[in-house]
Amino acid sequence: MTTDCRFCRFCRFCGLCVPFLWGAEQGVVLAAAIQKLKGGAETMHKGRRSTGGILIAGLLMSAAACKGESDQAKPADTSAQAVSTKPSGCPGDNAGLTLPDGFCATVFADSLVHARHVVVAPNGDVYVTLEGADTGRRMTAHAAGASFVALRDTTNDGRANIVKRVGTMGNTGIGIHDGYLYIDEGKQIVRYARADSQLVPAKREVVLSGIPLQPQHLARNFAFGANGALYVNVGSGSNSCQKKDRQVESPGLDPCPELSHRAGIWFYNADKLNQDFSPAERFATGLRNGMGLAVAADGKLFATQHGRDQLGQNWPKIFPSVDYQAENPGEELMQVNKGDDFGWPYCYYAMDQKKLVDAPEYGGDGTKDSRCATKKGAIAAFPGHWAPMSLMFYTGTTFPERYRHGAFIAFHGSWNRAPRPQAGYRVVFQPLVNGAVSGLYETFADGFAGSQKENIQPDTAIHRPVGLATAPDGSIFVTDDAGGRIYRITYRASH
Repeated sequence: MTTDCRFCRFCRFCGLCVPFLWGAEQGVVLAAAIQKLKGGAETMHKGRRSTGGILIAGLLMSAAACKGESDQAKPADTSAQAVSTKPSGCPGDNAGLTLPDGFCATVFADSLVHARHVVVAPNGDVYVTLEGADTGRRMTAHAAGASFVALRDTTNDGRANIVKRVGTMGNTGIGIHDGYLYIDEGKQIVRYARADSQLVPAKREVVLSGIPLQPQHLARNFAFGANGALYVNVGSGSNSCQKKDRQVESPGLDPCPELSHRAGIWFYNADKLNQDFSPAERFATGLRNGMGLAVAADGKLFATQHGRDQLGQNWPKIFPSVDYQAENPGEELMQVNKGDDFGWPYCYYAMDQKKLVDAPEYGGDGTKDSRCATKKGAIAAFPGHWAPMSLMFYTGTTFPERYRHGAFIAFHGSWNRAPRPQAGYRVVFQPLVNGAVSGLYETFADGFAGSQKENIQPDTAIHRPVGLATAPDGSIFVTDDAGGRIYRITYRASH
């Protein structure tokens, strides 16, 4: 059973309707939210379990007449919400997180500086990169003082009691392949030989060097595929390839010169040392910043995209509505094949049009798609500016079976939805079947940023989720680069 409602734009004046979401363990989850005109009440119908059959339901949208721009209300969250029930046996307060029924969260480690992506070794050792390439961050990057952190729990209490800092320059990407720990150092990717008996790996070797880094979008995260394939994200060096970056009504460079060496995914051999970055190794293009890269069980590569910024700020005559800039473009999940072109900088995903449309730098007006109709589209779209930081296909067996059919995405949270409230700052689950969306995404873990959701800003968020990894015992780890916390989430069925 499938639905295309993930792409719907829900009328801010009249209301919204979410049909359903279902999975094998949860039965049928019906989620609907109706936001009425300004001053009206808001109602949320949260998910309920069904013990038999499949419930097919629909909700009629409010027929209230739409008013002018000044009467627009804040868009409602259209996702299925995490249930806050905590099963008996969960220690503490779930580390401050809201999770679905049956899940527990604990703090595995805390106060690491700029914790980015994470990987868990077969013996349970945990490795986390520390961002050091971006010296413009709120907390100075050199304070990390290492490339990555190696953590081990020898007391089996769910908290790391051995923490080792390794190396001098870290960035974002990390992974384990064929007995080696691979680390993104910004301009290069290196590897360390590791054994389960040795927490701190040894013998650093350079796998790939000469990767373009500055300016902007510095993460060089990667994913491993079959036969030693190494897929590397190289984000764009600008917002939208303007002649004057991020300036009002500056036109786009055409063709965009960045595309030869940035804004795409590159392909290399994970088993080969001393490779040099080359434009010739580009695997896919038009991807502004694919910080979520993951290979599914069937071998297919998937990526998330950070959508562009400042549509209304840079093009106020075309997009005078503050709501349009807050909601657009949608963040995207895409399936990636060799030679794919996802359209950046010429295109962006318009939530109201439910498709790629021409960017204003290239003559777009929010509806035209003359340049983008042939570009490859997303398989799912999410609210604007949420900033997808990582993508994970669950490979464990302890979570309910439905979570083995979809992807987890960590959203860092927005900075540019103002004057509307900032949003994101959560982990969501997107159901998938055979690489296609099979239901509405749902918020899996929330509460990272703190309790004052309406006033959250990037600099005041207590925690911001970044990395995701599955552990051998079936738990998942979530990293945070604001407070430096590492969460461990487990499942304990309620009775």
